[in-house]
Amino acid sequence: MPQLEPDPAREAAARATVERLEAGMTIGLGSGRAVWRAIELIGERFGGRPPFRSAFASERTRELAAAAGIESVELDGSVRLDVAIDGADEVGPGLGLIKGGGAALLREKIVVTAAERFVVVAEARKRVDRLGQTFKLPVEVVRFGWQDTRRRLLDLLPAAEPRTSPDALVLTDEGHYLLDCTLPAEGDLDALAEDLKATVGVVEHGLFLGLASEALLGTDDGEVEVLTP
Repeated sequence: MPQLEPDPAREAAARATVERLEAGMTIGLGSGRAVWRAIELIGERFGGRPPFRSAFASERTRELAAAAGIESVELDGSVRLDVAIDGADEVGPGLGLIKGGGAALLREKIVVTAAERFVVVAEARKRVDRLGQTFKLPVEVVRFGWQDTRRRLLDLLPAAEPRTSPDALVLTDEGHYLLDCTLPAEGDLDALAEDLKATVGVVEHGLFLGLASEALLGTDDGEVEVLTP
């Protein structure tokens, strides 16, 4: 497994997360550097034979987990995850989150809602006073008529720009486009989340509100801040 660039905050959060895992758990793994570092640590801790199974929110996470020896489990309707572990692009008041920087927000939300608990693993520098201060809100939309979906979103949001790679629009693992949107500086984010989800053409959005049970936020001096809603 390729080694990630060292980061004391990420390292602290990832280690604290792994310490919470117990043998026999069925877990969900999201995406992002902190989660991927936790996967590396799982492989090191259990010598390639971790005593639990996992569902995965992205193909890269699945590949890294396979290299660490983590057994895969599918969300086939019969599985209830004990805990989901995932990162965040922003952590706001009440453990409200913005996610989707890695283009996996739909699968991540599916994994999170399949779990009894959701633990956020991230760096403390991602804390903000209000969501949208440092990161745009990703909104996943179907490809058909996406420009018209964007037009509808602009009735709710100040800006919504398609995410691009050097050659084309970015595709999610489910084959959708992403619009990176500016959140309004004021207003009820819970109501906005409902309005976004109800917009025709929107598959899912990156507001994760009322979902996190706990956040483990690593600091630059290697400590961990533990937050609850």
